[in-house]
Amino acid sequence: MAKKSKFESVISELKDKHEDLSQDINLHLEGFLHSKQLTYWDYINPDALLNLQIQRTEFPDEMVFITYHQINELIFKMILWEIEQVATTKDITVETFEDKIMRVSRYFDMLTTSFNVMSKGMSPDQYNKFRLSLSPASGFQSFQYRLIEFASTELINLIDVRFRATIDRNTPFEHAFDHLYWQAAGKDFKTGKKSQLLLNFEKKYKERFITFMKVYNIKNLWSIYKSLSNKNQQNKSLIKAMRHLDYTVNITWVMAHYNTAKFYIESKSGNSISTGGSDWHKYMHPKYQKRIFFPDLWTKKELENWGENE
Repeated sequence: MAKKSKFESVISELKDKHEDLSQDINLHLEGFLHSKQLTYWDYINPDALLNLQIQRTEFPDEMVFITYHQINELIFKMILWEIEQVATTKDITVETFEDKIMRVSRYFDMLTTSFNVMSKGMSPDQYNKFRLSLSPASGFQSFQYRLIEFASTELINLIDVRFRATIDRNTPFEHAFDHLYWQAAGKDFKTGKKSQLLLNFEKKYKERFITFMKVYNIKNLWSIYKSLSNKNQQNKSLIKAMRHLDYTVNITWVMAHYNTAKFYIESKSGNSISTGGSDWHKYMHPKYQKRIFFPDLWTKKELENWGENE
């Protein structure tokens, strides 16, 4: 009888659920008779995932390069998923906020340590040959990573340090976009000329970027933190979590990327030019652009020395 009672209870709840949706539960129940049994491969779709790695050359280590970057993009998706939940939760508690921050931090911790897969997992000779076929493509063009930046902090903190004094909340988004820190990797600010790397990136994503910037203008992690009560803003555990995320994303992870690029690009068989043609030293190293998501959580000395000792 106990099993039957539980069954009847579930059926009753299903009925109520479908009535609320103005749907006939009998149709759904009958549909179960014809549904296939779920399998791991139907749910995870490994066949589709494993057919996305398409090489442009015959060098075996290009497969490592492609797969590694695709894994990064999947993790970026997970990060954006967590941030979106923060942005869409009304009256978020400090506990929930900290939990999401730590989830994002763990993803970036994993990304940081994973660079050994690249730095120790590819032949420099192979890399410096197959990378020539990738120009003008570059990891610079990761759409999702730019979204993570927009969703993490206020736009002014992503503006090139040379132009921050000229930009405020009344500045048109299009103008601010043209002065983001990463524009320095593909734009000559003296002539205004943009590289093909940047032109291709903007043609593909600029409109989506502008829309996303507008949506997250006051829904980014930093703005949401500043909307918390004074008591919650002083929560030591939350501050520690946010500082960890900021440092991990904008120094630790960036430097792991920088050092990996340096190892391959400046290897004996290579040269000092990135596939996208950018001045990657100044674009990537945190001491030049001072990418900082949560500036008020750092001391004046920490801000001044950001990335200097790396």
